[in-house]
Amino acid sequence: MRLKKLKIGRTELPGNLLLAPMADVTNLAFRLLCRRYGADLTYTEMINADALLNENRKSFIKGLSSPDDRPFGVQLVGSCPEKLREAALFVEEEFKPEVIDVNVGCPSRCIIGAGCGSALLNSPELVHTIISELTGTLKTPVSAKIRLLGREEKTLEIARRIEEAGASALTVHGRTAAQMYSGNSDLMSIKAVKNELSIPVIANGDIRNEESAERTLELTGCDGLMIGRAAMGNPFIFKRIRHYLETGEKLEVDKQSRQLEDFDAYVSLLEEHNLISSINLRMHAHWFTKGLRGSRQVREKLNGLKDGKAITELIRSSCQEQY
Repeated sequence: MRLKKLKIGRTELPGNLLLAPMADVTNLAFRLLCRRYGADLTYTEMINADALLNENRKSFIKGLSSPDDRPFGVQLVGSCPEKLREAALFVEEEFKPEVIDVNVGCPSRCIIGAGCGSALLNSPELVHTIISELTGTLKTPVSAKIRLLGREEKTLEIARRIEEAGASALTVHGRTAAQMYSGNSDLMSIKAVKNELSIPVIANGDIRNEESAERTLELTGCDGLMIGRAAMGNPFIFKRIRHYLETGEKLEVDKQSRQLEDFDAYVSLLEEHNLISSINLRMHAHWFTKGLRGSRQVREKLNGLKDGKAITELIRSSCQEQY
């Protein structure tokens, strides 16, 4: 069995497959769907600490959970240690997550421009202060997510500072901020971080299928895998990878029917948790139909629709015509 148990703080997971925090993607409904398929820990979309403290409703909705959404983590983004501490205390009290994660890796221009995300990688002392503030105040375990820096020693320095500050785990995306999502994830650099630290290290980047998951675990020696973009519109990837790591065998899957059924289930979960109005369902429908037969024609029709039921019926009827 190549699927390992992962422990973050006091929380022991049955496996080591994590859903990455992704803006406009990892709402409660999507997290629940990924969990059905074997995600051991899911993260909310990143929540801006300042917006949360200003009682921004959209930021509050991002942290909503349910009894079935356990264990889960909340990711915060910010650059002020005091505001992050205050926001984290609110999150701990209001949402009671198993983990609170600090975003030290987002490469988005607007996030970097505000001095947050990947911009923090150039300020190891500030990162140390932020993590120390949280670990010294919270009862909830704290983790962080970083990207690589241009020089390996700089990456190792920030990783060491995060561990020294008391973090319970570290996720490493194997690209620099400048790369965004181009090029390939640098597995050897992730391995260097893993070899440097004693806390659990989770690998992120380019985990697209069974083979890439196995290769990443073997080459990096990491304690877990965090899956991001490959899960968008494809939550079943967790079941595929989990089955492969447990048995060494691949599941036979009809992608066309699987993704359509999953979209139906996703819409039902959105409705159940009153989230339809808070997301761009058309954008999510594009993800769930990506690569399917007739998807180009479906997308053209989708652009004129806003109603959730109309979008669901269009996808179902249009794609079933392709069988």
